[in-house]
Amino acid sequence: MAWLGTLDERPVRPELDAGAMLDRLDQDLPEEGRDATEVVDELAAAAEPGLMAMGSPRFFGLVIGGAYPSALAADWLVSAWDQNTGPRQPTPATAAIEDTAGRWLLDLLHLPPESGVGFATGATSANLACLLAARDAVIRERGGDPTLGLHSAPPVRFFAGDAVHASVVLAGRMSGLGSPVTVGADEQGRIDVAGLARALHEHGDEPAIVALQAGDVHSGAFDDFAAAVEVAHLAGAWVHVDGAFGLWAAASARFEDLVAGLADADSWATDAHKTLNVPYDCGVAIVRDEAAMRAALGARAAYLPSIDGVADPYDHVPEMSRRARGVPVWAALRFLGRRGVAELVDGLVDAATGLADGFRAIPGMSVVNDVVFTQVCLAAPDDPTTAALGEWLRAEGTVWASSSSWRGRTVVRFAVSNRGTDAEAVRRTVDAVARGAAELGISG
Repeated sequence: MAWLGTLDERPVRPELDAGAMLDRLDQDLPEEGRDATEVVDELAAAAEPGLMAMGSPRFFGLVIGGAYPSALAADWLVSAWDQNTGPRQPTPATAAIEDTAGRWLLDLLHLPPESGVGFATGATSANLACLLAARDAVIRERGGDPTLGLHSAPPVRFFAGDAVHASVVLAGRMSGLGSPVTVGADEQGRIDVAGLARALHEHGDEPAIVALQAGDVHSGAFDDFAAAVEVAHLAGAWVHVDGAFGLWAAASARFEDLVAGLADADSWATDAHKTLNVPYDCGVAIVRDEAAMRAALGARAAYLPSIDGVADPYDHVPEMSRRARGVPVWAALRFLGRRGVAELVDGLVDAATGLADGFRAIPGMSVVNDVVFTQVCLAAPDDPTTAALGEWLRAEGTVWASSSSWRGRTVVRFAVSNRGTDAEAVRRTVDAVARGAAELGISG
């Protein structure tokens, strides 16, 4: 509670770096133990100088949200209950909670109600779960047997836009698909639909998977789902959508144009610990064909309890043993309701728009992306100055934003994901950028 009480005002950056923290904590294992309360007090005191205030409303790095109190308390319950929510039969309570949370998510995001839902560690593992289901399904469609291994199956082609996120690339490698063949993208990172059509045509009737994205990590842009899904399905390809933070746009009527055609895909992945603001870790894997999901990810053994004809939670994710990650999702959705989730999404976008407007008013500062969702990329007149501004901001501590490279130039990237980023947090952030620009002598 002491830590949570400091998040609004403490410097966002940690006081000590990784090397200093290792020096502080890297001790020999003692021969004798200590009182449990003393252990926790020692841990809290030792770790605090190395903790980033990621729950701060002025933390804009790495697309990380805060945590609603209801979701945080539910996560504490998950640890206290200590249920291995893999098999359903011995964990009926947490399995039922996750079933309900999954059904609520499908309804909220306007996705097919028959879809399978799995609660994974994050977007990477959620993408992996979906791509494994996709891989096996397209192999079966061509008469292959994926249980015999990829060496006996027809090669599966994997396509994505040039701005494909690293988590999709990693999931492709882990699933045996390899890195995706990129087919082009526009200046905001949206997939080149004509390039996709050409690539699919060149490979004829070979099994194929296409990865689209809802929310580019730099621009926030959304692919043209209606056009891209139509092209992919005409070629017989499976369409997967990486929507780590952007899938939540489907919960707000304001963003119907961004998500048009989204529900026509075959699988979707997102992170609840981003836009929904639940604690780490909680990715969500969604597959329209639940049977395909179960066939690719499910496990059976004589010792594993099961209920005939009913999928187990571990049938939808790579892990057999895991904590009940869906419980905090249930708590956040129960707290917010449908209207509250829409207001959360709208508020994050309003905050991003407010940041962009404030930055543009600072002499010498420019916003280099079209702000359509929650991402804002800021640049000074030249790359070295932009890099210096990013370093200044992170050292000063009022805000924390990531430096990156986008479209050949250095940017400072502000990802608005925290439920607490209100007008006052926006004002303080803009003021910090203005102070940094003045300190560095940036002018128009």
